[in-house]
Amino acid sequence: MEEWLKQNATTEVECLVADISGVARGKILPADKFLRVARTGGLRLPLSLFGETVNGDWPDDLIDPTEPDMLLRPVEGGLRTLPWYDYPAAQVICDCVLRDGTPVEVAPRRLLQRVCELYAERGWRPVLAPEIEFYLVKRNTDPDYPLQPPVGRSGRAEPAGQAYGIDAVNEFDPVIEDIYDYSEAQRLDIDTLTHEAGAAQFEINFRHGEPLALADQTFLFKRTVREAAKRHGMYATFMAKPIQEQPGSAMHIHQSVVDADTGQNLFADAEGRDTPLFLAHIAGLQRYLRAAMPLVAPNVNSYRRLQRHHDAPINLYWGHENRTVGLRVPSSEAEDRRLENRIPGADANPYLAFAASLVGGYLGMVDGLTPTAPTRGNAYVRPFGLPRYLPDALAALGRERRLRSVLGEDFVRTVVAVKRAEHDAYQSVISSWEREHLLLNI
Repeated sequence: MEEWLKQNATTEVECLVADISGVARGKILPADKFLRVARTGGLRLPLSLFGETVNGDWPDDLIDPTEPDMLLRPVEGGLRTLPWYDYPAAQVICDCVLRDGTPVEVAPRRLLQRVCELYAERGWRPVLAPEIEFYLVKRNTDPDYPLQPPVGRSGRAEPAGQAYGIDAVNEFDPVIEDIYDYSEAQRLDIDTLTHEAGAAQFEINFRHGEPLALADQTFLFKRTVREAAKRHGMYATFMAKPIQEQPGSAMHIHQSVVDADTGQNLFADAEGRDTPLFLAHIAGLQRYLRAAMPLVAPNVNSYRRLQRHHDAPINLYWGHENRTVGLRVPSSEAEDRRLENRIPGADANPYLAFAASLVGGYLGMVDGLTPTAPTRGNAYVRPFGLPRYLPDALAALGRERRLRSVLGEDFVRTVVAVKRAEHDAYQSVISSWEREHLLLNI
């Protein structure tokens, strides 16, 4: 780290931890002090960081004034430049440990690490590739006003979505170029970009790889996109449903499992047929993903996206080349056989979304579960099979003992307390809909 900081003439280091909501928390230090505390293990943060809500409050039942601080350990090889600053600065993601060196089990990064360890114990290695959607919007300094599409290079705002439109992407070429340049500077392995169905809505795909490394990259990518947009006088948002009349934003997760020794894809046999292990993986997601919804749809706004006929799934059916189901199997050769989990929203913490998606499949494989028959035709005409609201999702998580035993009771208790507190805060706000329809009519 010392050599890297010298080579890059770095003057400042941001030490980052993703909290339960995926918000970057941490400390900023001069580079020389960062090296001192990294050597001595003296970089500390309160353990209550993981009980902080997205609106900056703490649930009363999670606060312990006598709790010890946790120590931050920079991830090995994790120093990355911060390309949007005018001076040489760096960032590094940190793991969290107690004073005796044991991991902080409620940390989202640690949860994903533990899930990957479960796979490793079986001789399996999970492989992921996220696709993440976001909107560019006009600067919105008054939260009472709805979001609007920004003005592009033509001087006009996009009136409606131009799915897969090349010229529609080029309208925002200066922002897109900065996103790619910033990502390259940070070693973020992004791949293709497309215009999605919403006005100024985009999707960027990551190349497939190891889950923990990709979660780190996705976490940093969200910061990167927001910073690039601000540079051009607009906002970028990963809200699941930011604009009322437009489609929501997803974080689709393509996942497969390979043999840890040979690298062979375990989801297809030599003839290219789906293996029993693959079907069990699908069945595990069908069985447990409903209870894991607080990890893949973590906010009150998340459930506005999951609406019938709105380019988002409403149930956990699966099928080959079927985009109306929650669990899609894309057409592929045997070595590329994978499952696309279409449930997670772009607003999800990537560490928790990846962990939830992998743990469901893992439990299905371990327990030898059997999926439903593959769905042919439109799954939107089938019954709604997902929680409709955040409290329903939290209740489902509370009832699922098998999933909780793998996630850890302390972690589940923390997530439930944080998300209930956020929902309570949301319920205290009087919306414009209430003022419009109830003020003078009832």
